Amino acid sequence: MSTFKSRLQNDLTEAMRAQDQLRTSTLRLTLTAVTNEEVAGKQARELSDDEVLKIVVREAKKRREAAEAFDNGGRTESAARERAEAEILAEYLPAQLDDAELTRIVADAIAETGAAGPSGMGQVMKVVRPKIGDRAEGGRIAAEIKRQLGS
Repeated sequence: MSTFKSRLQNDLTEAMRAQDQLRTSTLRLTLTAVTNEEVAGKQARELSDDEVLKIVVREAKKRREAAEAFDNGGRTESAARERAEAEILAEYLPAQLDDAELTRIVADAIAETGAAGPSGMGQVMKVVRPKIGDRAEGGRIAAEIKRQLGS
C-alpha cells in the first residue's frame, strides 16, 4: 500500500475518533477519489505516492474553484466550507513556492530559452513545469510567464 494513501487513511481514522466532521468528510471524499482512480480502466491497480498526490492537488483545486464560484453567487457559507476543506487538503501538499521564488525560476527559464513575447510561452512553460512540479498551480505559473514576457 502506498504510504501517502495510508497516511490519509490513518488521518481519517483519527478525525473520526475526534469527531471532526469537516476533516472526516474531506478525507473521505479524497480517499474516494483515490479509490475511483485505482479502479478506473480495465484493471484495478495500486497508485503510487505521486499519483495519490496528484489527486489531492486536483481535489484542493476543485475546492478553491468551488469557493470562488460560491463567492460570486453570494453563497458565503458554502464558500467558507469549501475554503476550510481546501485548507485541510493543503496540509498534504508540498510547500507552495512564494512569489519571489516563482519569479526567479520563470526569469531563469526565459533567459535559458531566449523566449520573447507571447509566442515563447510554451517554451518557457516546458522548462519551468518540471522545476516547479506541484509547488505552484499551473494558472499561477502561466500568469507569471505572461507578466514577464509582457503579453
